[in-house]
Amino acid sequence: MYALKTLSRQYLRFIITSIGIALCLILMLFLLAIYHGVADASVRYVRESKADVWVLQRHAANLLRGTSILTNRHGELIKKVNGIKSIAPILFFTATVNLPGTTASVHLVGYDPLTGIGGPPEILKGDTLRDNDQIVLDNSFAAKYRIKVGDIFIIRDDTLTVAGLSGGTNLFVIQFAFITLEKARELLGFPGILSCYQIIVEPGLNPVTVAGQIRAVSPDLAVFDKATFLNNNIHEAETGVMPLLYIVALIGAIVLTALLSLILSVYVLEQQRDYAIMKALGAPSAFIPVIIIQQSLILAGSGMTIALLMFGPMLKAVGRFSPTISAQTSVNQILTVASGLLIISLLSSILPLVRQRHIYPIEVFK
Repeated sequence: MYALKTLSRQYLRFIITSIGIALCLILMLFLLAIYHGVADASVRYVRESKADVWVLQRHAANLLRGTSILTNRHGELIKKVNGIKSIAPILFFTATVNLPGTTASVHLVGYDPLTGIGGPPEILKGDTLRDNDQIVLDNSFAAKYRIKVGDIFIIRDDTLTVAGLSGGTNLFVIQFAFITLEKARELLGFPGILSCYQIIVEPGLNPVTVAGQIRAVSPDLAVFDKATFLNNNIHEAETGVMPLLYIVALIGAIVLTALLSLILSVYVLEQQRDYAIMKALGAPSAFIPVIIIQQSLILAGSGMTIALLMFGPMLKAVGRFSPTISAQTSVNQILTVASGLLIISLLSSILPLVRQRHIYPIEVFK
């Protein structure tokens, strides 16, 4: 193939260009993986909750960036509603913890270990809470600070034992940690305060109907069935800082387009005399444009191959270096980037194609 032959003449440039393309593709793949990883982890606590109905303070609609303060009185009102099988008070607040040589923040979740409602979605190591002197930490948080099951964990003046490590509790910028509701109220200093109620309705009843009945008992309550509350949190995650990842990926695509266009233009200038000879010999009008497009596709294909070979090891290295970075990759993401790369290859061929049109057969005789 003539296109591959012309590229291989300058093999060092070919290799460097392929690596440059691969790095741009790795950036896009990594940002997509971060986006989907964070989007999933941010709502996994809600998605895997046993609750059919969530009750928060009026004007609060999600857990990610909402504040909710309720009292035991609200719980007594809710219990009067027909169709409620169980009601679980949950308390959320952010606390600074003392670690060897540093401090860190965790998003504490106080719940009743006897019911298990509001607890961690998954226990990866150790066990769930048994008493007030234990805590369950997010697995990535524990890996970052080298904390193991059985270690001592200090919050203010309280010494807690790490009972287990949880999964699905990494919010990217902060991680969940689980303690008993009694201990959470003790740490917060307000015994009658809580953040929300998670409710399980009687089998066979419609959670939407029960949610409407709860909403009617007090104007202070914001009540959501599980599907609605999950969508609220997904929307909040998608409209937060994560859209910036797409902007950075778009910038990477623009840089990649400019890089390919520049390299292909250089190849056109270097092969100018050869192209003039082809035209003088009567080559079909589409012959040279096809060569340029083939060169673009070859460079893109080699870059994609290198990117795929490097991406897996890079994700593992990032996971070891920064365990709290949540990244999820999939075949669909790879196909999305590959499709984008095909479009980029065609767009980057435009300038070189315009340049070759200004190469005339008479240049052979110069």
